Amino acid sequence: MEYLYSIALKKHLWTPFNIMSTVIKVENLSKQYRLGLVGVSTFKEDTQRWWAKLKGKEDPFFKLGVENDRTLRDDSKFVWSLKDINFDVQQGDVLGVIGSNGAGKSTLLKILSKVTSPTTGSVKVKGRIASLLEVGTGFHPELTGRENIYLNGAILGMRKYEITRKLDEIISFAGVEKYIDTPVKRYSSGMYVRLAFAVAAHLESEILIVDEVLAVGDTEFQQKCLGKMHEVSKGEGRTIFFVSHNLSAIRTLCSKGLYLKNGTISHFSDVVSVLRSYSNSISKKDFSSTFVKDSVLNKYIELTYAALKNDLGNETSIYETNESIFIHLTYFFTNKVDGTYAYIDIVNNDDLIIIQSDSKDYLPNIFENFVFGNNHFIIKIPNNVLSCGDYRIRMSLASPFIKDWTYDDSGEILKFKIIDTHSDRGEKRTAITSQLLRWDKTIVHN
Repeated sequence: MEYLYSIALKKHLWTPFNIMSTVIKVENLSKQYRLGLVGVSTFKEDTQRWWAKLKGKEDPFFKLGVENDRTLRDDSKFVWSLKDINFDVQQGDVLGVIGSNGAGKSTLLKILSKVTSPTTGSVKVKGRIASLLEVGTGFHPELTGRENIYLNGAILGMRKYEITRKLDEIISFAGVEKYIDTPVKRYSSGMYVRLAFAVAAHLESEILIVDEVLAVGDTEFQQKCLGKMHEVSKGEGRTIFFVSHNLSAIRTLCSKGLYLKNGTISHFSDVVSVLRSYSNSISKKDFSSTFVKDSVLNKYIELTYAALKNDLGNETSIYETNESIFIHLTYFFTNKVDGTYAYIDIVNNDDLIIIQSDSKDYLPNIFENFVFGNNHFIIKIPNNVLSCGDYRIRMSLASPFIKDWTYDDSGEILKFKIIDTHSDRGEKRTAITSQLLRWDKTIVHN
């Protein structure tokens, strides 16, 4: 800690680590790309830009371009990969950047790393940046692993003796001791990532930027990397940008979240609220929280309405594991059928029935007390029962006195998703259920 502090003062790059300060300030940042085979401006466009600048006018192409929605097709030659991005990051923050593919996450990191420049706006950075944007970032394929460590350290402005002091620790963390004097062009992608992350995490940069590249590594190494990032952020006061589609990793590691959608900031706040905002927007068209039957067809009893609601009574298709789910049902009654009962199946993506219940679970059977017209019911699914994943709900009505037994088979009427952004383990739980068990410490008397 004292060594890092002295280096910071010597290079006039940093304030003491116990004093919070803004290390990254992004103002009105936008990045425009040209679509098609030619990725740069034509001679005609460059001339128009030059002439506008000469006359003191705005670039004529800044107003062109469409929103960065990869699912839509249009005739525009320009697209805004990022548009009007504004945010500040404080020293020691761990910022999780999330969003769907093509949302602008990698473009933002490349601008912060000075790999590319913004079209408009500015980025002010206080400190040195170490980036891990893709497999092999900053590595020369003909050099050995050892030589690449020294090369990366030199790029960061470190002296040879400073790199040497960290060398054994880097090699040990990467777990590539056997291959450290072999050219990295012979490394597997996993070995590449191991060494690249070890270099970025251990060499003395004030800001660490890590893209989704960690997904290339095995599970053990991913956990090791998350632990190291937590260590350098909390123990050394370093700032981290972490891009990942692993929401539980984001939740565990990050203090703040940045949700990018089609090149713009959708939400920037504490990580829990950002993850909830992102989860609520994921593939909503694939999840139906409401079922409505337009007309009554059955001459007995039939389901006409169903909806999923949370504790607050709000209809939604996304739930946390620690939230209860309430299934609201409306049955239309026209004629009594003796022995009628309703049953429900909740199945996962593998078509396994996780929960099965019917109206006779608690006697007396409430379906024996219908009144003419609409009858309303609520089924509660307690919290911490279903694990993370996608689920479907099947509903049916049956009676032993009906020839085919089941006389109103509604089938799969509702879909919902369970997420976990609140617990330490998050979505790493692999059990079929999410039941919590109490662990108590006891005193053993000899």
